[in-house]
Amino acid sequence: MSNLSFKKVVIIGPAYPYRGGISTYNERLAAELHSNGCEVTIETFSLQYPSFLFPGKTQFSDSDAPKGLTINRSINSVWPLNWLSLGNRIKKEKPDLVIVRYWLPFMGPSLGMIVRRIKSNNHTKVICLVDNVIPHENRVGDKLFTTYFLKSVHAVLAMTQKVLDDALSFRELPIGLSPHPIFDNYGLIESKEAACDKLGLDSSIDYLIFFGLIRDYKGLDILLDAFADERLKNDSIKLIIAGEFYSNAEKYHEQINRLGLSERIILRDNYIPDSEVANYFNAASLVVQPYKTATQSGVTQVAYHFNKPMVVTNVGGLKEMIPDGKVGFVVEPNAKVLATAIYRFFSEDKSAEFQQNMLEEKKKYGWPILVNAFDGLYNKIDSND
Repeated sequence: MSNLSFKKVVIIGPAYPYRGGISTYNERLAAELHSNGCEVTIETFSLQYPSFLFPGKTQFSDSDAPKGLTINRSINSVWPLNWLSLGNRIKKEKPDLVIVRYWLPFMGPSLGMIVRRIKSNNHTKVICLVDNVIPHENRVGDKLFTTYFLKSVHAVLAMTQKVLDDALSFRELPIGLSPHPIFDNYGLIESKEAACDKLGLDSSIDYLIFFGLIRDYKGLDILLDAFADERLKNDSIKLIIAGEFYSNAEKYHEQINRLGLSERIILRDNYIPDSEVANYFNAASLVVQPYKTATQSGVTQVAYHFNKPMVVTNVGGLKEMIPDGKVGFVVEPNAKVLATAIYRFFSEDKSAEFQQNMLEEKKKYGWPILVNAFDGLYNKIDSND
């Protein structure tokens, strides 16, 4: 148990019963802080997104609640009286540290007002753990909302240099940088044969996997064009697309048909519950992230946990996490060069080499490293600022 400078911590952001990588991250962070002797509460949403703003089928998890965590459903993202009352409650509770998650400008007004109320107690220090400052898909009001929010916090901790630079373009304030830790809470590593059996797949095939919510900025269209390359027309290689469409699915179906890829693609276009994530990664030989824009990616850190080599594009912070030619390949977001990297992986039989290198590389991404980063940044803050 480490000797942290703070003992009572509140995490503000998504958590159970909401699904998704940010919820999983917040829950795992809470567990790590608890194991370090902290009293931890997560304040999550009673209303996260109005239904008309949410592109998926449901915002909610069908898994069991995480054990051993205190999670309050307390935040209504669209009701200002709620923001005042919640902020005042946490203000009176006087946590030493509030970690507030920021990933979308829509949340700027609610989180900004809550934080302003909390820190008026002149005791609590507020650190923003920021996923995105400049969103992948821009909307009117983004800059205004983000400015309002960032002016409310004492400090910012980012997971990539790109996001940190984006935050500093809005405001000078104490900063920290700590990479996205490995998602080690999605299950155990097991054999490809066992995973394929659970998924109803042929274990003699090598599978590429595109995993996660499908949005246009993630470049699935680039990957489909790459997969149609003559060098990859091999009966022993198939592509798994595993994730719910958050953009127009029809155009991707049309592209698959136009390129003649239907027989070579396994499409599981539903949200993959946490309990099934391990099966997909254990079955895969290579994880492909052909993003057009990016900050950091939880998919990368799931791949690290399962020791799966990656091909990623040279955008955002992805290249910070994937040393080119060591644990995978970093390429430009272009179908031809992406196809070349995939072909090299299989033709040069890179799997064993990359997996061995990952065992060392992944040591950089432990949860204790993140907790220590919060502690260091906490000690840079004057709570009266």
